[in-house]
Amino acid sequence: MDNHFLWGGATASYQCEGAWNVDEKAESMWDHYLHQENLENGDVASDHYHRYEEDIRMMSEGGQNTYRFSLSWPRIIKNKEGEINLKGIEFYTKILDTCKKFNIEPFVTLYHWDLPQYWEEIGGWLNHDVCVAFAQYAKVCFEYFGDKISLWTTFNEPKWFVVNGYKIGNYPPGYQDTAKTMQAAYNVMYANSLAIEVFREGNYSGEIGIVHSYTPVNGVDDSIETKIAMRYADNYCNNWILDTAALGEFPIDLIAYLSKSYDISFMKPEELRKIKQYTVDFIGLNYYSRTLVKSYTEGETQLQFNHSGKKGESKVLIKNWFEQVKDPSNETTEWDTEIYPKGLQDGLVEAYKRYKLPLYVTENGIGVREDVSVDQINDEYRISFMNDHINAIFNAIDLGCDVRGYYVWSPFDLYSWKNGVEKRYGLVAVDFVDNQVRKPKASYYWFKKMIETNGALIKRKSY
Repeated sequence: MDNHFLWGGATASYQCEGAWNVDEKAESMWDHYLHQENLENGDVASDHYHRYEEDIRMMSEGGQNTYRFSLSWPRIIKNKEGEINLKGIEFYTKILDTCKKFNIEPFVTLYHWDLPQYWEEIGGWLNHDVCVAFAQYAKVCFEYFGDKISLWTTFNEPKWFVVNGYKIGNYPPGYQDTAKTMQAAYNVMYANSLAIEVFREGNYSGEIGIVHSYTPVNGVDDSIETKIAMRYADNYCNNWILDTAALGEFPIDLIAYLSKSYDISFMKPEELRKIKQYTVDFIGLNYYSRTLVKSYTEGETQLQFNHSGKKGESKVLIKNWFEQVKDPSNETTEWDTEIYPKGLQDGLVEAYKRYKLPLYVTENGIGVREDVSVDQINDEYRISFMNDHINAIFNAIDLGCDVRGYYVWSPFDLYSWKNGVEKRYGLVAVDFVDNQVRKPKASYYWFKKMIETNGALIKRKSY
């Protein structure tokens, strides 16, 4: 392994910071949505806003040399007019300075889902003005933090917040509308290009990429019908983000198919040229599982995700495209996520072959219910999960892939969107009931030893 390989953990502003209305922070769409729906929220979360130094110190003491986190747009920009909140700038400056103090490389995301509510109120990602506003927000971040950050990403997981927010309806703004989904998807990818343009034109140091929720696609057999379903699934799951960000082009067969039923006049030639011109330097891939599919031509579209932790509630069936199925020979989590490390190896090989860009595994982890009242959480299941997925990365590197970092989700327990805080991913336990006490789990110490040997302790296997 490269001695400069980045080993760390990843978080998101809304999921860990808390302090939702502190120091002149504006309301985010998630603040508004969860309060309005009276759902468990991230008002306090892991209280990282007040405990960031403790958290970053624990990362360093755990051997980690990098921290992937996101900036909160509504914490930095107060209103549509672009007024800068200097208290928000001060907070992130302190985080960055603390990273430097503990020899932690920051890996910074501009947008991890928490759109300012003042933009959501006038259409959110359906409003083309938000694209320009995002680029202006990005410029503020580059100007204030550019000398402290060398690895930037524009968006975290466009597929998840666009499809869940505009098609499935289980995330804000809660639409179930294909035309709106297309418009939001286009605007997000156009905003991505505008932010990259600002980065390039400003001659800021470092590199800029995008982070994608990567689910490599497999088929149940080698039939022609399955191969067609796989292409539909790959376009739905991956290609409209990765092809567009890395190659500068939306998948032409996807656009051609959608244009038969939907108006695509919002895709302007001059904007498509900009998307083509301003592409990413690297790709971050968040990997939890693959997508296994078969052909689906008989029934209606059904999109349902498991937020309860009761197995069997997830359904992904898209009429005339594909059905996502489970492999009965593989274990799944309580939230219906298949545990399949081979998918990471195969996916890295596939992505590197297609895009020829440096890759980072920007999230990987397992969410479970855990009793944090005990003195030591012996999370052997997490150790096994991490071992097998890091092994998959090593295998991909052996096969010639340029993979430069691994980020566990997450360095400490945090709020997990509509799964609340019962779905725990952290290497460090957070007692959300008893004063936010932090306690390292067994996986924290295992990861430290693994990093100290630069991966030599990994139990290797072939897939």
